[in-house]
Amino acid sequence: MIRKSLIILLVGLFAAAAGYGQKAQDRRPNIILILADDLGFGDLGSYGQELIKTPSLDQLAAEGMRFTQVYASAPVCAPSRASLMTGLHQGHAYIRGNTDNKGQRVSLRSQDTTLAEVLKRAGYRTGMIGKWGLGEPNTDGIPNKKGFDYFFGYLNQNLAHNYYPDYLWRNDEKVQLRGKSYSPDLFGREAQDFIQRESQNPFFLYLAYTLPHANNELNRRTGNGMEIPSDAPYSNENWTRPNKNFAAMVTRLDQQVGEIVALLKTLKLDNDTILIFSGDNGPQGPDEGSYDANFFNSNGGLRGIKRSLYEGGIREPTIIRWPRKIKAGVVNDSIWGHYDLFPTFAEIAKVTAPSGLDGVSVLPNWLYSKVIGRKYLYWEFHEGGFAQAVRVGKWKAVKRGVNGNIELYDLNDDVGETRNIADSNPKIVSEIGKLMKREHRPTPLWLDSDK
Repeated sequence: MIRKSLIILLVGLFAAAAGYGQKAQDRRPNIILILADDLGFGDLGSYGQELIKTPSLDQLAAEGMRFTQVYASAPVCAPSRASLMTGLHQGHAYIRGNTDNKGQRVSLRSQDTTLAEVLKRAGYRTGMIGKWGLGEPNTDGIPNKKGFDYFFGYLNQNLAHNYYPDYLWRNDEKVQLRGKSYSPDLFGREAQDFIQRESQNPFFLYLAYTLPHANNELNRRTGNGMEIPSDAPYSNENWTRPNKNFAAMVTRLDQQVGEIVALLKTLKLDNDTILIFSGDNGPQGPDEGSYDANFFNSNGGLRGIKRSLYEGGIREPTIIRWPRKIKAGVVNDSIWGHYDLFPTFAEIAKVTAPSGLDGVSVLPNWLYSKVIGRKYLYWEFHEGGFAQAVRVGKWKAVKRGVNGNIELYDLNDDVGETRNIADSNPKIVSEIGKLMKREHRPTPLWLDSDK
């Protein structure tokens, strides 16, 4: 009887162990998306930066895959984030600017499906920490109504300029801070708390830092909008104060990413977590923070900065780390954009993405170096006059003004977009012109205008 009981117990234990192993093997990976704010293509050491220290992100690139031709969906914050969240490019997205043509902020609607909603339905625990910018208080666009189980951060984009806010939101409640806390440090701690809290479940964390965006209002008052508690480790450099502060902001961002990677390793979650780091648009100009982007070569030698549809305004440093899945130390030159993340995350989560997205899953490219199944990327921008851009293979086209001429550049030979070769390639210009017309869906919130 004892022998029989022992056999039953051992069989049960082996079955339980086998079941546990199967569950662990089948567990869908955690997804962490870290988005910097106004970080230039050349601001990281792994992308050629020589003055600013970014050891954690450089190590991330060494342990993961570094991409050279990944694009934000717009050259300013709100529309870039809106396309990322909804999988629609700027010709189709509901939000196409920081404010509409009347100067009002626009919030996502109940019918605007976000990637967080799809992941939540797939069983993921979802968290958004940092700068949201897609829904004002008491609207359908707040994170908790757009698929996030947990939210901590700024709702209003303009308030996010202030690094020492009077308050931040935790879900639908205000957390009073009275200007005494540096918000990026709070975001880092909140992110770690979320990871620890949800470590037993597949989770999606969207961590949208404000670093290194300038405090525009502070800049207008003091001439230095780069707001940070200390300019270490650059205190002794013979640089301007804004330049020291900007470098310190990038390094502080780097440190925070390093702490998250270290936590994943401590919790033994790093092999089960895909971590993506990128930025929302190109580097800011001196009118925003008074730092000198040219001093740091922040745009990495590309043409243009924030608010430009040239490469410097939209091409983003992007690093992905997924141990045992994505090859380490690989440089990937494939062309894709942030609105591709929605269907990609859906494929990772093994759930069907909504129909009608402009993005395509780029997971086969990450895992197997397969060619991405889309022929072009499209942008439009309404601030300071209507503008459009298209990337088709090596060709990059930019059109400024409703009735402007299309400029054409061969990025294989001219990544700096210095030579407009439209006149010698009329057929390509004609085809791109048709594409621009087809992909732009007019909206009353953003009128097609040269003003």
